[in-house]
Amino acid sequence: MQLMGWGRFPRTEGQVSTPRTEAEIAALIAGGPLIARGMGRAYGDAAIGAHALSTARMNHMLDFDPETGQLVAEAGVTLKDIIAAFLPRGWFLSVTPGTQFVSLGGAIASDVHGKNHHTEGSFGTFVDWFDLMGADGIVRRCARDRNADLFHWTLGGMGLTGVILRAAIRLKKVQSGWIRQTSIAAPNLQAALDAFEATYSATYSMAWIDCAATGDRMGRSLVMNGEHATLDQLPPAKRANPFAARGHLSPRVPVDFPGIALNRWSIRAFNELYYHKGRLSTGTGLIGWEPFFYPLDAIRDWNRIYGRRGFMQFQCVVPLETKAEGLTQILRAISASGSGSFLAVLKRFGPQESRLSFPMEGYTLALDFPVNTRSLALMPMLDAITAGHGGRFYLAKDSRISAETLRRTDPRWAEFARMRQDTGLKAAFTSAQSERLGT
Repeated sequence: MQLMGWGRFPRTEGQVSTPRTEAEIAALIAGGPLIARGMGRAYGDAAIGAHALSTARMNHMLDFDPETGQLVAEAGVTLKDIIAAFLPRGWFLSVTPGTQFVSLGGAIASDVHGKNHHTEGSFGTFVDWFDLMGADGIVRRCARDRNADLFHWTLGGMGLTGVILRAAIRLKKVQSGWIRQTSIAAPNLQAALDAFEATYSATYSMAWIDCAATGDRMGRSLVMNGEHATLDQLPPAKRANPFAARGHLSPRVPVDFPGIALNRWSIRAFNELYYHKGRLSTGTGLIGWEPFFYPLDAIRDWNRIYGRRGFMQFQCVVPLETKAEGLTQILRAISASGSGSFLAVLKRFGPQESRLSFPMEGYTLALDFPVNTRSLALMPMLDAITAGHGGRFYLAKDSRISAETLRRTDPRWAEFARMRQDTGLKAAFTSAQSERLGT
């Protein structure tokens, strides 16, 4: 069958197996190279290849400790499943990416981050242990004090160390399903960066950034901070049922949009309207957990907006020392190319020392581009700017950087590739992405 990531680019022909038992998984591993695949929400080619092992049937929650918030669940359980089961009981994910349609195994393999990285770290910070089946079919429990090397290589290792079977993660206690959101309109990039630094203590922060604005308005943004609302911060009507926060209506994009719908004029018009609408609603108010954490989940199959050819996401991080110059150069290159993005997000990362995880202290910028000649010509320019400023790239979103670019910007992956070769993991676990990048 045809396999693809959420960006629908690239696409490969491959086999999909959906085992349930450990014996079935071990037999599949013995049969040749494969890659584990959860919900297929990696944007590019990280979970596609000649043989994908779906974790869809590994979807049971196994244990929960209400004293510590530790949840034990199989790798195919989704973040949406976890929220549905535990938010009504006063627990929420400690870290969540921008969609709840991600499997637990995928969240660990990508070491996903959220709007609170600067204050609470990445998903792996809250992983206590996981059970991993290796190339030999043996299941090893991995934790910071047990099979520690394998534990740290797996966090952010893009599924290339084995098949995660189950994991223990820690949830956080919350008093409601509401978020107290504060919105700030920043007229340019420097003002946005200043707003991030001035509100660094906020638990959650992110910004929508207008990548089409030029001149003095370049990088104008809507910066949004958030905190879980406590009971005493809710009006009486909401306090009576604090977890009944409004959710999404979830309309569906029924067809692929024509390529002509995404052009410099439509993108510029959208950004103009979105910024001015946001500027009129600055201040502090209550917003439900779903629209705060998962605004894109409100539109099912939103990836079809980019047309049949799909889209690429460019997500980089630039260190604090070069943040303003690096981000400015990226925005200028996008503007000069005539390209643009409806979905441009800026976040502040805190410090992180890890084997393979994407975050470093600095700013991460994520932008979506339709797959077309103009975008494909722009991408290497953005790669070069990122590399020139000491940045690196997020492989969970990547579909096209070169092996040379990865080695130059993130030498950790060369050591990872050697480890995989020496331990036999490379022969057992491969994806289209690992083959492209030589990892």
